[in-house]
Amino acid sequence: MDRNKLEKIVEARLALKRRFEDAIRNTPSLADGSPLGSGPPNRHGMPRLPIGQTETRKWPVLDLGIHPEIAAENWTLDVDGACAQPLVLRFSDLLSLEQVEQEADFHCVTTWSRFDLRFGGVRVADVLALAEPLPEATHLMCHGYDGYTTNVSLAEALKPDVLLAHSVDGHPLPREHGGPVRMVTPQLYAWKGAKWIRRLELMTEDRPGFWEERGYSMTAYPWRNDRYG
Repeated sequence: MDRNKLEKIVEARLALKRRFEDAIRNTPSLADGSPLGSGPPNRHGMPRLPIGQTETRKWPVLDLGIHPEIAAENWTLDVDGACAQPLVLRFSDLLSLEQVEQEADFHCVTTWSRFDLRFGGVRVADVLALAEPLPEATHLMCHGYDGYTTNVSLAEALKPDVLLAHSVDGHPLPREHGGPVRMVTPQLYAWKGAKWIRRLELMTEDRPGFWEERGYSMTAYPWRNDRYG
């Protein structure tokens, strides 16, 4: 992608984030005055280990029991719903956007946490900026190739550490962990980061996804022990 187009995407992303600036700043993982957890502060000032969690050096595999086999060249992502410019991205399109690499922690609702995974990918904010969310858009429904769904507020989705990740620790994202592309949401429990992601649906109101319909929290804040609705 040429420099001018990349600059326009950055401008659109910053404009979109300005719309949600106050909401982002006031999310619990950034502003909670009494977070629940232990250990030294993490990257955002919260306790490194959220309440009820145990550190692991493994990366357990949890899903619906379906592992779609999608070659990178066959992967596509639909971005649609409450937006002015619906789009379809191929893997090559994703690679043409600004690439970021960041260390992030991974907190599973089943009580384990893995620290300092190094994810590579594209900011969800950049992809949403391309779609131009309507002023009334407030949430995303994230859809996976395995039929999985989960809801995320735009205040959370637009954070710079929320990625469409295609690599981890310098290697392509393994199929069992959602490769070729998954979403990662380091400031929320990890079920909010859909594996094998195929669609980002912009919504004007919140609605539950797969686990939320089965009693899990709509918001999933680890430092509030926010596991169930």
